[in-house]
Formats: sequence, structure tokens, C-alpha cells
Amino acid sequence: LLFACATASSGVPGGWAAGPQRPGVALLPDLSPRSAVGLAAGIDGWRRAGDRVLVSIHWGSNWGLDIPDAHRAFAHWLIERAGVDAVHGHSSHHPLPIEVHRGRLILYGCGDLINDYEGIGPHGGLRSDVGCLYFATLSAASGCLRRLVIVPLQRRRLRLQAADPVARAWLAECFEAGPFGMRLRADAAGDWTVHWPVSATQDSSR
Repeated sequence: LLFACATASSGVPGGWAAGPQRPGVALLPDLSPRSAVGLAAGIDGWRRAGDRVLVSIHWGSNWGLDIPDAHRAFAHWLIERAGVDAVHGHSSHHPLPIEVHRGRLILYGCGDLINDYEGIGPHGGLRSDVGCLYFATLSAASGCLRRLVIVPLQRRRLRLQAADPVARAWLAECFEAGPFGMRLRADAAGDWTVHWPVSATQDSSR
């Protein structure tokens, strides 16, 4: 099951919000426990035994590698109390650090892939010309993350190609320099398998 929502912090205006009689974006008023409870209620209305649940959230600013405390707390609440199996965050023009919490995947920001932002130049030391594909394997029984492979890519003239060594090094630092203990191991094709701390899988059963 896929549920999608957004916050005003990502630049989504209030006028885009869905209403009782109009379509639009599922715009969260904030990232408070009350908003989380409302989102969880919507999930429970659809969930059936054996379903795996993904929540996709457009949130946060375009630049910066720090994870806001409110984002982390909200993602943890969704996993711990709403039974969400993976949180798919996006808004930033570059990838953000990844967390595995109680065995569940949290992508705080996946960065851009192909869009009309290619002409945006670097923001300080942050690059806008790189992106990634994320291939997550979840346990069918529990929803726990079993494997995560990242394919580092670079955009040129609206085409994706393998990231060059400098871009790869920058992306690797973004993932490994975060506070969550992630480590990357490259295979022969240049793709990365992500390794996370054993402690991140504790209390993962439901």
C-alpha cells in the first residue's frame, strides 16, 4: 500500500491541499503527533493482513544534509506506532543520509533524478547534478529491510549515466557521513550495497 503526503516546508502552498469537495495534495498541517495519528487512521482504513505499507512524504528544504529532528521523530512514529514498513522522503535536490530504524527503511531525501532542474548549479558544496536509484528488498513476512542497493547516477542533458569518480565520492560521503552508521560496498558494476548497524534492526518484529 502506498500513501503520499506533503508538508508546507517543501514549498507546497496551502491552496494545493485537497478538500472535502476538491482534489489536491494530502497536505499535512505539521509533523505533530496529531498529524501522525490522522495519517495512521487513514492507513488502518485500507490495511489488510499481510500488506506492506510505504509512506511517501514531500518535506523539507531543497539544500542541506542535516535531518530535522521533526522529520526523524515523525518517521520513527510511523514505523513504531502506525506499522509503516518504509518511509520514502523527497524534496531536497540531492540525496540525504539513510536510516534503518527497528529494521525499517527511512529514506529522508532521495534527491533529483530527471527533471528540469538540471541547470541549477552547486549550492556551496552540495551538488545538484547527481541522483540515485534505490532498490530495497523487504521481508514479505515482517516488512523488515533485507537488502538495499543504490545505483549512483549523474545527469547530463536530461540523460542518466553512471556517476564519475568525483561524483561517486561526493555521494558516498553524503551517505556515510550521516549519523546513522551506514557503509557502502561497491560491486563489479559499481552499484553500492548498503550495510547498516546491527542495532538498527533491534525490536524489528511486529
